[in-house]
Amino acid sequence: MKKILLKDHIFIAGAKGMAGSAIYRALKNAGYGNEKHGGKLLIPSRKELDLLKKEDLFDWFKSNKPDIVILAAAKVGGILANSLSPVDFLLDNLKIQTNVIEAAWKYKTRRMLFLGSSCIYPKYAKQPIEESSLLTGSLEETNQWYAIAKIAGIKLCEAMRLQYNFDAISLMPTNLYGPKDNYDEKTSHVFPALIRKFYEAKMNSSPSVICWGTGEPLREFMHVDDLGNACLFVLENWDPQDKDAPKNKVNKPFTYLNVGTGLDIKIKDLAKKIANNFNYRGEIIWDNKKPDGTPKKQLDISKISELGWKPKISLNEGIKKTIESFKQEIII
Repeated sequence: MKKILLKDHIFIAGAKGMAGSAIYRALKNAGYGNEKHGGKLLIPSRKELDLLKKEDLFDWFKSNKPDIVILAAAKVGGILANSLSPVDFLLDNLKIQTNVIEAAWKYKTRRMLFLGSSCIYPKYAKQPIEESSLLTGSLEETNQWYAIAKIAGIKLCEAMRLQYNFDAISLMPTNLYGPKDNYDEKTSHVFPALIRKFYEAKMNSSPSVICWGTGEPLREFMHVDDLGNACLFVLENWDPQDKDAPKNKVNKPFTYLNVGTGLDIKIKDLAKKIANNFNYRGEIIWDNKKPDGTPKKQLDISKISELGWKPKISLNEGIKKTIESFKQEIII
């Protein structure tokens, strides 16, 4: 039996962002939000509902009483953005998470899904990274502020389950890319940054492109539509209290699961793939004075795979799709 219903009123916090919009698409395609069944997808904009304002948020929950809450809202950014605004990345994310999670519990939401991040794991965690690696070592310094906030969100969901039996679950996505990504030169992650660099180099006939770091770090990338489908899958199928749910080595159920592709690639090789998709033939120069971040970050996705979920979009297909959406969103 599915653990969410077509008649449910589902609040997607952050529905206008990359992850939230993918979750919205997955739910809509599966028949959720259909008024014929009494369902609703609640997707207020930031202007309509500021998650940082606790009193306003609680009033909204009191009026709308969502059955299901999906927390995909967050302040996100790459290495440069994290280094320039550590207070914002820590404080804003802590406020958003605690406000939404507490409101969901207070106003009796039936199920809640919180989106964490793969950056919660130690910098030198054993690869591929298992869920049990959480809090076993020091974090990557370049994004520790964001990571600490996300860890607090995961642990708050876990604490709510332990103390109040609140049905909160979490997913730890690997690096995401796809429609509605952030292509800003100063705040973007590596994938959209490379797309913008090679598009502009091709358009301007630049003889070379300068990229950050050595290009040697290994990263795992997942198309955001695979994340959307994973969120739908766990909401419908995963309850940590089920007897066959994933458990750790001491037989304690996990309340958070990794989600990714299980495959990684050197940043240098990703840059070549993106350059080839733009038919760019200039030189790629690596500025090794810039930081690389974590040397390798690949998730162990065996737990969610055991439940029956798997990604569908290959990296090559995803790059093509993302370049198409980039041209529609940014260029036109």
